[in-house]
Amino acid sequence: MIGRALWQGLVAGTAGGVVMTLGEKIEQAVTGRPDSHVPARVLQRLTGLPEHPGTQPLPVNWAMHFGQAALLGVLRSVMAHSGLRGPVASAKFTVVRLTNDQILENATGVGAPPATWPRTELAVDVLHKTVYGFVTGAVADALAARGGPGPGERHAARRPGRRAGAGPLPREDGYGR
Repeated sequence: MIGRALWQGLVAGTAGGVVMTLGEKIEQAVTGRPDSHVPARVLQRLTGLPEHPGTQPLPVNWAMHFGQAALLGVLRSVMAHSGLRGPVASAKFTVVRLTNDQILENATGVGAPPATWPRTELAVDVLHKTVYGFVTGAVADALAARGGPGPGERHAARRPGRRAGAGPLPREDGYGR
């Protein structure tokens, strides 16, 4: 499973990154919002690359932007191969993507906590990361489904009262899953 999850996750994450970037470019054309150079600054701080004042080198920006998208796609692929598929899994993964960004940006001193951001900036970021999370999830789920149900889905199929694709139901006594 790990070998398939790795290459499929890289594909799914890259697809999510491409669609997110296209959405960002459309949004920027409409709103006039400038490009963000935060990904480049984060990568420069993480790797010790020289930092540049103002506009950052596009290859460095894209390396972090698409590299992060591809690598996080592996996690979503592992989720899909484990049987965590569908919109709820993609929503959970979107939170992971947002959290990953914030950890890297705040730990490197490049970003500030989202609670300090203007609401419109926060909404735009959440929107674009949601697009990434759901596109990555759709691709990861489709690729993983070719291998049949995941271990969690097989386990659920053996349990009375479980519904396919609906997630776990609580036991009648209210404990455990």
